[in-house]
Amino acid sequence: MSDTFIVCSNLSFSWSDDTTVFEDLSFTLGSGRTGLVAPNGAGKSTLLKLVAGELRPRGGSTSVSGTLGYLPQNLPLTGDLTVAEVLDIATVIRALDAVESGDVSEEHFATIGDDWDVEERTRAQLDRLGLADIPLDRSLHTLSGGQIVTLGLAAQLLKRPDVLLLDEPTNNLDLEARHKLYDVLEGWTGCLLLVSHDRALLDRMDRIAELDRGELRLHGGNFTAYEQAVQAEQETAEKNIRNAEQELKREKRELQQARERAERRASNAARNLKNAGLPKIFAGTMKRGAQESAGRAGQTHAARVGEAKARLDEAGRALRDEQRIVLDLPETVVPAGRTVFLGERMQVGYGERPLFAHGGVDLAIRGPERIALTGSNGAGKSTLLRLISGDLPAVTGEVRRADGRVAHLSQRLDLLDLDRTVAENFAAFAPGTAEAERMNLLARFLFRGARAHLPAGVLSGGERLRATLACVLCAEPAPQLLLLDEPTNNLDLVSVGQLESALGAYRGAFVVVSHDERFLTEIKVDRWLRLDGGRLLETGAPGDR
Repeated sequence: MSDTFIVCSNLSFSWSDDTTVFEDLSFTLGSGRTGLVAPNGAGKSTLLKLVAGELRPRGGSTSVSGTLGYLPQNLPLTGDLTVAEVLDIATVIRALDAVESGDVSEEHFATIGDDWDVEERTRAQLDRLGLADIPLDRSLHTLSGGQIVTLGLAAQLLKRPDVLLLDEPTNNLDLEARHKLYDVLEGWTGCLLLVSHDRALLDRMDRIAELDRGELRLHGGNFTAYEQAVQAEQETAEKNIRNAEQELKREKRELQQARERAERRASNAARNLKNAGLPKIFAGTMKRGAQESAGRAGQTHAARVGEAKARLDEAGRALRDEQRIVLDLPETVVPAGRTVFLGERMQVGYGERPLFAHGGVDLAIRGPERIALTGSNGAGKSTLLRLISGDLPAVTGEVRRADGRVAHLSQRLDLLDLDRTVAENFAAFAPGTAEAERMNLLARFLFRGARAHLPAGVLSGGERLRATLACVLCAEPAPQLLLLDEPTNNLDLVSVGQLESALGAYRGAFVVVSHDERFLTEIKVDRWLRLDGGRLLETGAPGDR
């Protein structure tokens, strides 16, 4: 088999409203692990669907060599299916059971084919992915979102594919499940094309493919190497722009000087001719010659100015439009040691089943602590955040919190009025701030001009997060305790960087639930808590355990 597994030739695709996604996109991929990165909306998931044959291109073609495995971002699975049915082995297992019971009809052998060891291979695969204890006859509706994603991946791996397409495979996975996935992909030897915002996973790739302005550029090395290469490109582009700007200024100055010299020469020549008393026809000829010479010189300098402008434009196109949030939030300062939350023996329960063990949990938060709250899916992390915020009252125990100065950003980002504009929402959170200052603050969160007057309901996920952060961090009064529940979910890498910048400027205490270890490192978490079996445990950072 050729080492080229994926070929896209002059691929063009548009949506039904004629919005163009790709135009004449061409690339090839061989064996190895490739991480596909780009801002949300650039077409990453669409490209995977085109390669998988889920969508038809408007023009061009895609081809895949060998067996294909494809895990979409949103799995089309229903709760009535069993684990075996999701893994597409249910009919083979029924045939095996029939043969073992003495039924040796030919159709059973045809169904089994070469899959006599399918149950053993399935168990081994589920064990590698952390699903060893899940029975094959278990219904899907009893599994967590993370378990369903992992099960979908297991179904693709059981095909023993030559080409594997994965779209955001770590979505909904807790830290343990993520590391199981990392281990599985670490030994992958076929062709892998992966879309992910998980930088720890992208750092395990052999190359990074970047969708940028309708082209796909391949960068050798992992995501960290890609970031370093991009940074070097940016620095070179910025230097080239500065040089091009200086060159343009110099050429404009020389053009102006050339015009002034030509005007002086023409003026001097006119006086000299008049004083010399030459015949008019001869004087006119000399005057025209001087004017033509000056015109040629002016054209030469004007051409140089045009060339300098072109070089400046070219240098500008090489510079990426990466928007960063730069903030100063003095109102969020919390003095060291100030208690912003204190809970003792806190307990909540559903029906007669308490969530926390041993009569409840104790938690004290003092400023300006940066706390990561971890734990497996279903451990109660989101519930604990709601308990800290006051959205969910404790059944038992005592709770004290910074009065009116706790802000809770749930996974739904539901603090904004979707019918009001960004500016109107901001005014509701900061009514005492002058309008000019509010617009200035919104600009710092990258809502400038007309963007500030868009309804919140039409914003992308990254924009809605920025708008929510603007309203919360600049609220009156500013929060002393910030609670964030999986804030990087569904954000592109640029938006994650903007979130990191905003939290870097925040000077109060925060508790963040996240399975993204790189994100937790970047926001300088200094205290780690883990919910495990209903107990709240103090732990070290993952790398220290």
